[in-house]
Amino acid sequence: MISPALPSQFCLQDLAAITGRVCELRVNRYQAEADREARTWFDSIGLYDDRKKSKFLNYGKFDLFAALSFPDADLKHLVTCLIFFFWAFSTDDLSDEGDLQSRPDDVQAGHEVSVRVVNEPGAPRPEYPYAAMFYDLLQRFRETSTPGAYKRFIRAWEEWSGSQVTQSRNRSQDRIPSVDEFILMRRATIGGAMVEAIVEYSLDLDLPDEVFEHPIIRAMSDATNDLMTWPNDLCSFNKEQSDGDYQNLVFCIMNERKVGLQEGIDILTEMLAQRVNDYVELKSKLPSFGADVDKELACYLHALENFVQGTVLWYYLSPSKTRRKVMSQLHFLI
Repeated sequence: MISPALPSQFCLQDLAAITGRVCELRVNRYQAEADREARTWFDSIGLYDDRKKSKFLNYGKFDLFAALSFPDADLKHLVTCLIFFFWAFSTDDLSDEGDLQSRPDDVQAGHEVSVRVVNEPGAPRPEYPYAAMFYDLLQRFRETSTPGAYKRFIRAWEEWSGSQVTQSRNRSQDRIPSVDEFILMRRATIGGAMVEAIVEYSLDLDLPDEVFEHPIIRAMSDATNDLMTWPNDLCSFNKEQSDGDYQNLVFCIMNERKVGLQEGIDILTEMLAQRVNDYVELKSKLPSFGADVDKELACYLHALENFVQGTVLWYYLSPSKTRRKVMSQLHFLI
């Protein structure tokens, strides 16, 4: 177990500059319109009282997150992407810092309600609000997505939802996993594979299964998942440690390597820079799947890179991650 005695401050590098070597930052012009429409939908769910809802939406800055992460989506698709964020983050908060944080059996029960939404798409909309949000999201997704993108999203959701149970169990047992174990689990808890399917949906791309099954694409997927995930653990470290939450890669590094906080931060930052190098090398080895597929794949990878950079910047700008602004000078990028 990590000693609770931590220094009063630590130095965090500009992570957006590290990922910005390969990931472009852009903003969707439909941000305000999509936010209005998605908020109206979220109001109809009745998940939170007015005070908690205002905090969730205003602290989350999900409209900015969506605009940065899906810069080329049209209005309809951007609304769905924003609804995806509302559902994913409210559900994640339930097991991450809410009533179910250390109650894996209750997290499992919520998972089973949502399983029925997937397995019985023609059934009535459930009353359980988290499952009702998921029901609406899937309905919108199915309207325009390809069968392959929908299948990939469902498969990714099953992995992500199951990982929430595992993470809750680790919290209930006050267990810090090994670095390698945590990296694998974190790729699931961040919902990276769901993000990939949403990116594919956002542009109505139609990529064949063989593309996603290729070892180079699989390795690039792991790399982009890590590029999204590791900055999250760096930016949210202060908030999580103050909440007594040790499910963070920084803590895993400190625990496994027997180092202090700043060294753990620096090690993870170096790991992030190396992952950028890995991604560049993998991209240089991309095979050809034929002219038409190659064109769609290029669009997909560029959109995924946009998502990574939008995500990393959002970590800095959202108080829900940092509890206080870490690098206010990054505002000039918006």
